[in-house]
Amino acid sequence: MSTQTIDLWDLAFGKPQIDPTDLAEAICQQAGETDLDYRTRMLIRDSMQALRGYWGNERVERWLARCPERERIGTICGQTFDKVGFPSIRRRLMDKTKPEVVRQLLEDLGRSLAQETTIYIAGSVALILSGYLQRQTADIDLSNEVPPAIRNQHDLLHRLEGRYGLTLGHVQSHYASRWQERVHSIGSFGRLRVFLVDIYDVFLSKLFSARDKDLDDLRLLAPQLDKEVLTRRFQGTCSGFLAAERLPDLARQNWQIVFGEPLPPCP
Repeated sequence: MSTQTIDLWDLAFGKPQIDPTDLAEAICQQAGETDLDYRTRMLIRDSMQALRGYWGNERVERWLARCPERERIGTICGQTFDKVGFPSIRRRLMDKTKPEVVRQLLEDLGRSLAQETTIYIAGSVALILSGYLQRQTADIDLSNEVPPAIRNQHDLLHRLEGRYGLTLGHVQSHYASRWQERVHSIGSFGRLRVFLVDIYDVFLSKLFSARDKDLDDLRLLAPQLDKEVLTRRFQGTCSGFLAAERLPDLARQNWQIVFGEPLPPCP
């Protein structure tokens, strides 16, 4: 069992995705607390049912055999409750993309290239590698384009997708000014030099998005950022976004949802 503290209530609420391994650890930790109230015991019961639906009984039983609170969990799950209190947990269970898997892909890719190549990772993978986000994604989004030295190697990309479950794509960054000045190196992987787009720039690119998953990322990322820095970055770099059709309306809507206030004025 992990030594990391994971709060079951925090995990179950406000997050669009729940990693099943994190849920199992949170169940075990919560069951070890004294004086569990009715709602907490119901949450444990419903979480266990969701876990069985996702993992299957055999894997759950193997996990329970290692859990020091297995007897108490069994007692709680055997109790009668008046309803299913937390039905959305099962729908939100999804294995998160692990940073080490992304790094393995980068190493594999870099050692397969014939020439030195530089990439700039944006989007959710930049957040995952920086520790700001934990969720599943199937795409590694590169800023502007996938370099020809990579995109022309179709067999290699097909092999990497089959091995790691991740594909390389690209997102346009031409609206955000001077983003290249703020990237962060995470080192070289074979012949591949890798930089991450700055977290504040990633946030602002998602601010102008209509996709539900980008709004979810904004909600999870906002409490971890300095709002004053974010506002200055918005006002100093987003004139291109604001000049485009429809994008200002998306930014106003998303900012209002995330922060509960109007979008800051942009000079």
